[in-house]
Amino acid sequence: MQAQVKSWGNSQGVRLSRDVLQQADIKVNDVLDVNVVDGVIMLSKTIRHKTLEERAAEFGGNLKLDGEFDWGEPVGREVW
Repeated sequence: MQAQVKSWGNSQGVRLSRDVLQQADIKVNDVLDVNVVDGVIMLSKTIRHKTLEERAAEFGGNLKLDGEFDWGEPVGREVW
């Protein structure tokens, strides 16, 4: 596939086909990392960490943060 650089306001842009974006699992408004190595432009999806709210929703909102947690038997010279 080839793409052409076009003016886009005061910048330049390249349009990618829907098929290419689907193959790369890129959706509208996804954030991409842009790197240039030896004159080659590389685009890659950034890894977005989940918020605490998103993580809590995966557990039905119950993170079990209250109470004690059993860390196992002492390993070194710590005192319990």
